[in-house]
Amino acid sequence: MDAEFQLEKAVDGSLKGRRIVVAMSGGVDSSVVAALAAASGAETIGVTLQLYDHGAAVGRTGSCCAGQDIRDARAVADRLGIAHYVFDYESRFRDSVISDFADEYAAGRTPIPCVRCNQSVKFTDLFGIARDLGADCLATGHYVRRMLGEGGRPELHRAADPARDQSYFLFATTRDQLDFLRFPLGGMPKPRVREIAAEIGLGVAAKPDSQDICFVPDGDYASIVKKLRPEAAEEGDIVDLSGKVVGRHRGLIHFTVGQRRGIEIGGSPEPLYVVRLEPATKRLIVGPRRALAVAAARLEDINWIGEGHEGPITAKVRSLAKPVPARFDDGLLSFDQPEYGVAPGQAAVLYAGDRVLGGGWIAETVSARLMDAA
Repeated sequence: MDAEFQLEKAVDGSLKGRRIVVAMSGGVDSSVVAALAAASGAETIGVTLQLYDHGAAVGRTGSCCAGQDIRDARAVADRLGIAHYVFDYESRFRDSVISDFADEYAAGRTPIPCVRCNQSVKFTDLFGIARDLGADCLATGHYVRRMLGEGGRPELHRAADPARDQSYFLFATTRDQLDFLRFPLGGMPKPRVREIAAEIGLGVAAKPDSQDICFVPDGDYASIVKKLRPEAAEEGDIVDLSGKVVGRHRGLIHFTVGQRRGIEIGGSPEPLYVVRLEPATKRLIVGPRRALAVAAARLEDINWIGEGHEGPITAKVRSLAKPVPARFDDGLLSFDQPEYGVAPGQAAVLYAGDRVLGGGWIAETVSARLMDAA
């Protein structure tokens, strides 16, 4: 198994006599991490958090931490001969992730539940469980690298495979957490992970990847928000940048900044995009693409793990966006060139090359158009 050294290096020495807790979601990635840990000679304990158990989300392809996924995790643990525990965190997940998801949409923001889940449940509550079990480290199947910098301090780096990198979703990881975390798959391509799973006979070797919003049945997030915050589904006016009412919308929960589909207004000389949402007035503000240009963003709840860095940085403001040159000072992130479709509620993650310096939540944006006018 050519990836064993990844885990051995990650725990800084021999694994004999060590105890590793592996976060097992029931997918192929965490299952292979458990296999690598068990093969290393360390005492390995698999832990699965049951996070929800409702409706179609439990059985659909792409869910995680519920239903069949828990059974898959248990089957892998049995195959590997390791201990496996399931903890019911459904209430915690509902309060910390699902309710926050609905609140953010109701407030006209664009939430990222995966980051909230990592920040609250997986990298806080799961940490407590791992420590209670006497673990030397907590290993997960995330595609990100933990590397040692100057003075032996751990740093968070992007995965070796850019197509699999998940560092954007882990920006809220603290330095104390990083001391305890291990990411054995960060230097591996996904096809090799599946090969390892097949080689050792894991039934999840060909299991599809989980989706970002795992708790949403059929991808219909609006139905979740409508059920929890019905006021967010109320109709309202569509207004252009001059304040003129140009149509009606069927609920702000169906829209996000930068969206074009669903506006359904005829007669406009150019395509219209969502520029801003105003929950207090239920107004949807639309305009041409150039109105989406953002010069800067104010960040809140900033997490910084980039101590010692003084050089240039790049910023990533959406999970699928490329990092772009930027400057950061006292909570204000300024882009060297205007960015488009930057939405409050999203995360802005800062990098120095492949190293994650930290990030924060976008509280508000500064229009490039208004900056030019000033």
